[in-house]
Amino acid sequence: MAELIDRRRLKAEVRELFRTAQVSPKGMAALYLGLALVLNLIDALANNRASEDLVSPVGLFVTILTSLLAAVLGVGFILYCMAIRRGERAEYLTLFDGFTFVGKIIALNIVESLFIILWSMLFVIPGIVAAYRYQFALYNLCEDPGIGVMEALDMSKRQTWGYKGQLFILDWSYFGWELLSTLPIFAVVGYLVNAAVQMASGGGYVPWSLYLHPGQFLVWTLLAGVWAFVVELFYWPNRQCVQLGYFEIAKRTSGVGLNAEPPRLEDGPDGGWNGGWGQM
Repeated sequence: MAELIDRRRLKAEVRELFRTAQVSPKGMAALYLGLALVLNLIDALANNRASEDLVSPVGLFVTILTSLLAAVLGVGFILYCMAIRRGERAEYLTLFDGFTFVGKIIALNIVESLFIILWSMLFVIPGIVAAYRYQFALYNLCEDPGIGVMEALDMSKRQTWGYKGQLFILDWSYFGWELLSTLPIFAVVGYLVNAAVQMASGGGYVPWSLYLHPGQFLVWTLLAGVWAFVVELFYWPNRQCVQLGYFEIAKRTSGVGLNAEPPRLEDGPDGGWNGGWGQM
């Protein structure tokens, strides 16, 4: 049966875990976020074809490649956070451990995205619910890379029963940080909207290259990336470890997952607080 999680207490516990961590969470986060920033800059350089309207095949390939690499590095950071929660030592090279099962990581991302897109076609809300339904799938794969992609998704579906609403509230508790990290993007969007309005008022065609020159595009990408790096350094490790705390509680109460205790007979799927999202 799902239980009401004390979010503030869990965040405080994570902060205490960070104080005793053998490898600095800030240091590991800096390595992860720094590599993610480099991948974003490589993607920006490959797609810096502002004078053309067509999408570059090379740029598209680089975008896909850098996205996949970022996903694998993200798994490495999850593995580090899992070790922190178990009181184990995880070296900086842990960040690259996801490459040992990279095929399953890519397959899981593709299948999960496909399911969420299909649910979103019905309406926005079913797509959001689907995203929370499969939120623990990657954690299951990280804990046991030997399981299949569909098994990880099915386990997540059972684990998140009764917790989707609480996971949604958890995400909102970090909304201020996420908004702060994206401030430079709003500045770029405002600049482009203003350029589009000026073009429309002029009544003539203005090449996209006059909106944002290649040099400007790269500078904005760098500034936005550095800003996000600094902001995320303060909250990203905490957020990841807190969400893993939710995952551990969901495993215990559902009896599903690696080393999870079997649920009690009275803890049927109809019990617990669902926040209105139980069966979806």
